[in-house]
Amino acid sequence: MPGGTVRIISPASPAEADKVHSGIAELERIGYRVRRHFSSPKPEGYFAGPLSRRTSELESALRDPASAALICARGGYGSAAILEGLRVPKSIRPKLLVGYSDITVLQAYFWVRCGWTSLYGPMLAAGWNGGAGKPGGYDLASFEAASSGSHKDWSISLDGETLSRGEVSGTLLGGCITLVETGIGTPWELDTRGAILLLEDRGLKPYQLDRMLLHLWQAGKFRGVRAIVLGDFPESDPPGDSRVTVRDVCRRILGLLGIPIVFGAPVGHTARPMLTLPLGVRARLSARGEGKLHILERAVERRI
Repeated sequence: MPGGTVRIISPASPAEADKVHSGIAELERIGYRVRRHFSSPKPEGYFAGPLSRRTSELESALRDPASAALICARGGYGSAAILEGLRVPKSIRPKLLVGYSDITVLQAYFWVRCGWTSLYGPMLAAGWNGGAGKPGGYDLASFEAASSGSHKDWSISLDGETLSRGEVSGTLLGGCITLVETGIGTPWELDTRGAILLLEDRGLKPYQLDRMLLHLWQAGKFRGVRAIVLGDFPESDPPGDSRVTVRDVCRRILGLLGIPIVFGAPVGHTARPMLTLPLGVRARLSARGEGKLHILERAVERRI
């Protein structure tokens, strides 16, 4: 909540300085105190810094008693490399990790290993910097509801379209489909049975998404899934003369599951104000019209 302290981490790719400054300014504008341990991180290729520095930054942030939440600077690539050498004390108090895209792998790790909930939402240089309610920015109401801990249950319109109607409950899990897929076979592979599965990404050709969905299907990741929420997959136009869209692919493959499905929610990679969704909590999906998620438990016990 406004007045709380958040810590910034850079586990993946480097962020542009002006976007970082804009994101910090926005967090401070709505009342948060922002801590950043490494004031001037030096990028190393397409990483925000050397693996040792990114690992120690995350470990330090996890041990920081002053901050209840860790907000990522941006995604990109690099988070998975941290996990093999990451040391998380057994007695550590849960931290609320906020981010999307490459951060999916960290959120899956902390869910599988520690049972921690997280927020799939805006990052410093990819959401916060864009401002509240603006294109390329974030949705303030959903962030406040997800992060406050003041309401045991609340609802959010998904602003999408229903591909398959129905209403079911389950545990909200998932994130960027690329990271969900590459997590298969790792110690932090998601158990999707009983889940309302969130899948989103950007820049995928329809045939590439087809391949990913087929792999998830053949790997058994849709077995036992209760419902699916899909992002709006920007920058994913059909190649050449093809007219097959990512929506067509999702309807053809996922429609065979016979479960409620909502397509086109502004989550993660989206040009619209980004919704914040809590991962690891019980939820109920009402798949009709634009779709609605009813969050049935708190993502946090203490506010941030």
